Amino acid sequence: MAGRERAVTRVLDKLEASISAGQYYEAHQMYRTLYFRFLSQKKYLELLNLLYKGSTLLLQCDQQGSGADLAILLIDVLTKSETKPSEEWIEKIAKLFEIMNSSIPERETFLTNAVKWSMDDSKKGHPLLHKKIAEVYWKEKKYTSAHRHFLHSSDGAAYANMLIELHTTKGLKSEIDLFIAQAVLQCLCLRNIQMATEAFNKYTGSHPTIKNDKGPPYLLPLLNFLWFLLRAIEEKHVIQFKILRNCYAISIKRDPNYSVYLDTIGRVWFGIEIPQEGRNSNSVFGGLLKTIIGDVDGESSEEEGEITANCAPVPDLD
Repeated sequence: MAGRERAVTRVLDKLEASISAGQYYEAHQMYRTLYFRFLSQKKYLELLNLLYKGSTLLLQCDQQGSGADLAILLIDVLTKSETKPSEEWIEKIAKLFEIMNSSIPERETFLTNAVKWSMDDSKKGHPLLHKKIAEVYWKEKKYTSAHRHFLHSSDGAAYANMLIELHTTKGLKSEIDLFIAQAVLQCLCLRNIQMATEAFNKYTGSHPTIKNDKGPPYLLPLLNFLWFLLRAIEEKHVIQFKILRNCYAISIKRDPNYSVYLDTIGRVWFGIEIPQEGRNSNSVFGGLLKTIIGDVDGESSEEEGEITANCAPVPDLD
C-alpha cells in the first residue's frame, strides 16, 4: 500500500514538473491515461483529486482546452462514483468555472454536467451550486445568467444585492420597482416564498432610493402590492389574493408577464385553475414557463451584461 502511494506521488510530481516546464500536451495526455486507469480500478477519490489539481494547474497556465477537458472528466467521475453534492466539491467546481475563459464552449458543457450531477428529485440542481455560479456570473457582469442561477439558489439577500447593483448602474429610475417585482413573482412561481420574502425585504431595505421610504406602506404601489401578496400567501388568503389583483390592476399591467406570473401563483399557492379561454393561441402560459429553468442545461449565447426588469418570462414549474 505504501509503495503504491509513493508511486502515485512520483507520478503527480512528474505531472507538475511537466506543466512547470511548459510541456502541457504531454501532461494532459498523462492525466487522461491516469483517468482511464484509476477509473477502471475504481480509485475514485485519488482520481477526483488528481483531476481537480490537473485542471486547476492547466487553467492557471491558460491551457483552457486541456484544463476544461479535465474539469469535465472530474464531473464524470463525480457522477460515476455517485458522489453526493457537498460544500467542498461545489466550491471546487465553482472555482474551476471561475478560472475558465468564458469564451470557450467547454465551459458551458462543464456547467451543464455539474448542474445535472447536483440534481436531486426536484431536478433543479443544488441551491449552493446555483448560488456559486450566479456569483461568478455577477462578478463578470453577466447579469442575465446570474439572475437565472440566483433564482434557484435560495439566497434571496444575495439575489437582491445583485438586483440593486443592476438597477443603480443600468436601470431606469422608473424601473426601480420592476426589478424586484420580477424577482419576487418568479420566486413565488418556483414555490419559494422564503426566498421571495428575503429578496423583497433586502431590496426595499437596502436600495438607496427605497430604504428611506420606511414602508410599508411604500410610495410605489407595486411595492405595496408585493408586500400584500406575500402576506396573502403566508396566510393562505385566496380572497385577498383575488382582491389584490383587482385593486392593483394598473400596476400589474405595467408588464404583460405579470398576469402570467400571477396566474401561475394562483394555481400553485391557492389552487386556482386557469380557464381555457384565458390562454391565448400562442400558449403563453405553457410556453413562457420553459425559459428560465430550461436554461440550466445550457446558458444563453446572447450578449450579456444588461438585463431589463421585464426581460425574463415565468420560470418552469413542471
